[in-house]
Amino acid sequence: MDLANAGEVGKAPVANQVADVVSPSSGRGHIFAFGLFLSPLDTFRRVIRNKTTEQFSVFQLAYILLFITYVEKGKKIKMLGLLLGVFGLFIVIVIGSLQITDLPLRRNVVGILSCASLVSMFSSPLFIINLVIRTKSVEFMPFYLSLSTFLMSISFFLYGLFNYDLFVYAPNGIGTMLGSVQLVLYCYFSRVAREESREPLIVSYA
Repeated sequence: MDLANAGEVGKAPVANQVADVVSPSSGRGHIFAFGLFLSPLDTFRRVIRNKTTEQFSVFQLAYILLFITYVEKGKKIKMLGLLLGVFGLFIVIVIGSLQITDLPLRRNVVGILSCASLVSMFSSPLFIINLVIRTKSVEFMPFYLSLSTFLMSISFFLYGLFNYDLFVYAPNGIGTMLGSVQLVLYCYFSRVAREESREPLIVSYA
């Protein structure tokens, strides 16, 4: 049974009715995904200027080389090892999936692995969320990165929902919730920081 299309049986008329909604959702999702990849540019400039990654986490694959270049020496070997491990796992998954001759089973296996990968990506900011709550500072949670994550997630969530594709809407639904949490925290703690900056440095009791 193809899990991704399990809810599709008997819903062809409905699918035709929402076709006009699906295409815009997909297009916006790709636009927001592109914005997500561009959103950390200010962070990268800061990493290059300071020559340290500070508390920033590893970003997408295209940016890992930048992270490794400026990370502390003690972490560089660990990061290279993790990178090689990821590449090795990817090769194993590709070769293993090609050995599955049952196409619905192959789709389900690859879909489940993709869901796990997306959920891990969307869950990666949880450390930053904890840091923001603990320090009451949004310094290491860029607004545009959180906004792009939310917009991309909700677009692909709608796209998967209208296409009855569990492997698309399930992980992106989680991403939408986590993106919402990040935006709420950013608005709250940035407001708190602004209010504290307006308070007098010295309180007079005269």
